[in-house]
Amino acid sequence: MEQPAVVWDPALLGYDLGGEHPFNPVRLQLTIRLATELGVLEGVPLLVPEPASDTELLRIHAGEYLEAVKQAPMAGWDVGHGLGTSDNPVFSGMHDASALVVGSTLLGARKIAEGEARRAVNIAGGLHHAMRDHAAGFCVYNDCAVAISWLLDHGFERIAYIDTDVHHGDGVQAAFYDDPRVLTVSLHQHPFTLWPGTGYSSETGNGAADGTAVNIPLPPRTHDPGWLRAFHAVVPSLVEAFEPQLLVTQCGVDSHEEDPLADLSLSVDGHRTIYTALRELAERYAGGKWLAVGGGGYQLIRVVPRSWTHLLATVLDRDVKPETPIPPGWADMVRKAAPRAELPTEMSDGADTAYRPWGDGDDDPVDIAIRDTRRAVFPLHGLDPDDPRD
Repeated sequence: MEQPAVVWDPALLGYDLGGEHPFNPVRLQLTIRLATELGVLEGVPLLVPEPASDTELLRIHAGEYLEAVKQAPMAGWDVGHGLGTSDNPVFSGMHDASALVVGSTLLGARKIAEGEARRAVNIAGGLHHAMRDHAAGFCVYNDCAVAISWLLDHGFERIAYIDTDVHHGDGVQAAFYDDPRVLTVSLHQHPFTLWPGTGYSSETGNGAADGTAVNIPLPPRTHDPGWLRAFHAVVPSLVEAFEPQLLVTQCGVDSHEEDPLADLSLSVDGHRTIYTALRELAERYAGGKWLAVGGGGYQLIRVVPRSWTHLLATVLDRDVKPETPIPPGWADMVRKAAPRAELPTEMSDGADTAYRPWGDGDDDPVDIAIRDTRRAVFPLHGLDPDDPRD
């Protein structure tokens, strides 16, 4: 089997919103360093991306928006299009840095489309909130949507996109809300309690694409067992019915209980279990083809490096045991940069991820979310929303 493609270059650290902004690129640097010290990347060539061209960006974004992004560093703060806000401040080289993120996800997509790899991973990607004509939620260009659009023109007719970020994958849903070739699935904190305020189970797609937008809004403080219960009650059945040729996954880790920007309660162990489930889905229903990208995650030291090291390891079939100790070299590096930081000691939070399958009689808020989503979309795929076997 072809070796999975891993896209990484330090130039991706240039997507830096500056100052005290929570979207700090150090999380990427710490992840690559941790994965390297654990041997996850040993012998793996890291593919160096090039910026996406305007032609590729125009697949998803409006021409006037591209021009606004290019001009923003010179025009100052009042540029419109969601630029110059506290979420999306203007920064030097913004267009080039943002285009490089898109180019990195496109490189992974190309490796799969050209048959050079069945899997690819780009932890710097996952900017799923960017819209056609404006920036949103720390995202300038939507690498996920651009890559899916490109793949649809290069040999793929049915693509399943699964978003595990704590925030609704609204930009990708919007890009393909009318396109029956793309199944978008988002598991996120309930929109009544978290930005961007979208992602209700009633949002199911438009016209011929009705049923291809799937949303599972979860209540705050949902833990690993509840999250996994919801995932397995909804996602595998729909993916099987949709018959995708490729799985694209946004693997944000801001669902962790220590994340400062949201209120779900997952663990690093939950994240590792999610990645294993995504790998199994790709193998079972998408011919093994899997493009994984990063996303949100704002506990920069204790969470993101461990969770995304597990993501890299899962894509590479080099699974890291939870009890694996944190390498001393990585810990020493972090202590020098952040002496007061509380460091993890192993690649686990010691959490129990065991879950009970849906349909066993429970009636808690997670089960209500499951039922609402199944009833909204399952009949549109010929599935029985009330039958646990579906």
